[in-house]
Amino acid sequence: MNTEILQDIGFTNAEIKIYLALLELGTSTAGPILEKSGLQNSVVHMTLNKLIDKGFVTFVKEGKRNHYQAADPKHIVEYINEKKERYEQILPELLLKQTQAKEKPEVKMFRSIKGIKEMLLELLDANGKEHHTFGSSVKSLMISDAWWISYHKKRAEKGILAKLVFNESLREWNAAKKYSNDLVQVKYHKAGFEPLTETIIRNDKVGIIIWTDKPIGILIHNKEAAESYDKYWRILWNAAKK
Repeated sequence: MNTEILQDIGFTNAEIKIYLALLELGTSTAGPILEKSGLQNSVVHMTLNKLIDKGFVTFVKEGKRNHYQAADPKHIVEYINEKKERYEQILPELLLKQTQAKEKPEVKMFRSIKGIKEMLLELLDANGKEHHTFGSSVKSLMISDAWWISYHKKRAEKGILAKLVFNESLREWNAAKKYSNDLVQVKYHKAGFEPLTETIIRNDKVGIIIWTDKPIGILIHNKEAAESYDKYWRILWNAAKK
């Protein structure tokens, strides 16, 4: 099971292990949970209390022992929706504070897969009519297929055409088929090596991703820089093959 989604919505590694263990055990005392999760005794008890506070675990006391049970996984959806509703209440104030900033940063740094996703979502909101990419290689697949497909579905829904120059190593992945819409064009470039750096140009923003084991993202918000990168992209696009 891909537990990355649970991490994305705020579960810690220990909470994931215990919640999944309880789903399989049904009703259980701490002992079997300790054995199945492989965690230390103090961590199990501390994490159980956190999950109880969040509403993901319930318990019944029988004698001196607590019998724990995982809440219905459907309740997690309710938890996410509740968080979303609460966040939307303060969103107008946050946006107002952003517009009042005296200086807006031209360069931002992002770290880890979660950070790269955040940068990509910011590029998604950068307006413009086309999404240009070059340098993509198999390293980019450290982000799951499902996430990339969802990302480009959102891009297509905005009416934005994607023109992607991928490394030859991604040909078998077949992005054109996976993204399956009229707003995507893919070409391939034989670089002779597997590049670590991928560049995305959207309107007046440039996103540079360095696909190391813990990827690094650099987002440049500068019209002149974006135009320069886009000219280089056009050279690669014209030279690449379908």
